[in-house]
Amino acid sequence: MSDKKSVKLNRDLGLPSALSLVIGTIIGVGIFIRQATVLKETGSTSMALLAWIIGGVITLTAGLSVAEIASKMPHAGGLYSYMEHIYGRLWGFLSGWMQVIVYGPAMIASLGVYLAILLAEFFHFNHAWQLPLSIVVVLLVGGLNLLANRFGATFAIVTVIGKAIPITAIIVFGLFFGDQHAIGQSVQVVQEHVGNFGVAVLGTLYAYDGWILVTNLGEELKNPRKMLPKAIVFGILAVIVVYVLVTFATFKSVNVDVIATKGDDAIPYLVTSAFGQIGGKILSIGIIISIAGAMNGKLMSFPRLMFAMARDHELPFHKQLGYLNMKSQAPTHATLATMGIALFMIVFSNADWLSAKAIFIVYVFYVMIFVGIFLLRKREGVDKSKFTVPLYPLTPIVAIVGAVFVLYNEVITDVEGVLLSLGFVLLGVPVYYWKKRQQKRDGFVREIRNLEDDEEEAVTE
Repeated sequence: MSDKKSVKLNRDLGLPSALSLVIGTIIGVGIFIRQATVLKETGSTSMALLAWIIGGVITLTAGLSVAEIASKMPHAGGLYSYMEHIYGRLWGFLSGWMQVIVYGPAMIASLGVYLAILLAEFFHFNHAWQLPLSIVVVLLVGGLNLLANRFGATFAIVTVIGKAIPITAIIVFGLFFGDQHAIGQSVQVVQEHVGNFGVAVLGTLYAYDGWILVTNLGEELKNPRKMLPKAIVFGILAVIVVYVLVTFATFKSVNVDVIATKGDDAIPYLVTSAFGQIGGKILSIGIIISIAGAMNGKLMSFPRLMFAMARDHELPFHKQLGYLNMKSQAPTHATLATMGIALFMIVFSNADWLSAKAIFIVYVFYVMIFVGIFLLRKREGVDKSKFTVPLYPLTPIVAIVGAVFVLYNEVITDVEGVLLSLGFVLLGVPVYYWKKRQQKRDGFVREIRNLEDDEEEAVTE
C-alpha cells in the first residue's frame, strides 16, 4: 500500500469543476418530476412558484452558513470533518458513518435504478434488463472515478452542459411561445389534495439537496478557502434560477389541470407537445445525462469521505480504505467499497426506500452544523480574511428553521422511518468505541491537520 505521506489527493480542481459538481449533483431528476406534486400541494401556480423560491432561499442560507465553515476547514470529509471539529470525534464519526454506509450508497443505488428504467424505456428493452442495466451504469460511472479526479470533473462539466440543452429548450419555449397564465392559475381537478404549503416546500428542499457534497473534495480544490464558498454559493444560486425558470415555463406552457393530471409525466408531455416525438426523445436523453451527472458527483464525493475516515483509522479495514493509487492519486479502494455497497442495495434491497429514511438523519446533522456557526464564532472568533456568512445571525437562523421544518415533517409523517434512521446511526456507536480501543491498543495518534497550512494550496486569481 502506498504511504499516505508520499501519495496525496491531487489538488488540481478549479472553479468550473467545483461549480459543475455542485450544479450537477443537485440537478438530477427532481426538477423534471416534482412540478405536479408541488402544484397540487399548493393549489395554484403563484403559490407553487413561491414554494420553489422559498426552498431555494432556505437552501442558499444553508449553503452560505456551511461556506463559512468550509473556508476555515478545507479538508476531505466535508460534514464529517466539520462535525468532528465542532462537536468532537463521536459526532464526527456518526455523521460520516451514516453517509458512507447508508445514505451515500443508497442515493447512488436509487439513481442507478432510475437511470436503468429510463435507458430500458429509451431503447425499448424488456423490463428484465433493468437490474443488469442498474449494475452496469454504477460500474461505468464508478469506474470513471477510479481514474484521476480530472476525469470525473470533466464528466461533471460535460453532463452539466448536456442537461442544460433540454432545460434551456423548456425555458425558451415557455417564455416565448407559452400561451397560459403562469401566475394566478388555480388547480380545479384535484382540490382534495390541495392545502399543504409546507409539504410543497419540503418537496422542493429534497430537489435542492446535494450541494454539500462538494465539501468532501476540499483537499482536491485549488485554493479551497476561496473556492469552496464560491462553488457552494454560486452553484446554489444557479440552480435556484434554473428551477424557478423551468417551473414558470412549465406553467406558461401547460394548463395547470393538465399538469396536475399528468403528474410525473407533465414535463415529458410539455416537450412532446412542443417539439413532437423527437423532442420527447431529446428530453429523455437530457434526463439520462442529468441523472448520470448526479451519480458521478456522488461517486466522486462519498468515497472521499470514506477515505478521510479511513485515514483517521475510524473505519474497519482502514488500511485498505485509506489507500490512494500512486498513479491516479484517487481513493480507489474507497470508491470500490462505495460501489459495492450501492450494488448490494440494488440487488437485495429497495434503495429508494433506504435513501428516503436516511434523509431524516442527514437533516439532523444539518441542524447541528448550522448551530455550529454560532459555536465556532464564540470559540474562535471571526476571521475577516476568510469567507464570513452575510447577514449574520439571520442567515444561519433561517437555515436552522428550514432544517427543523424538514425534521418536523418527517416525524409527523413517518415515525417508523425516523426510528429506523436513528437505528442506522446508533449502529455506528459500538463500531466507534471498538475502533477507539483498537487505536489505543496500537498506539495510534490522530494526525492533526494544520488549518493554516496554505503552502500546498495553489493560489488562483
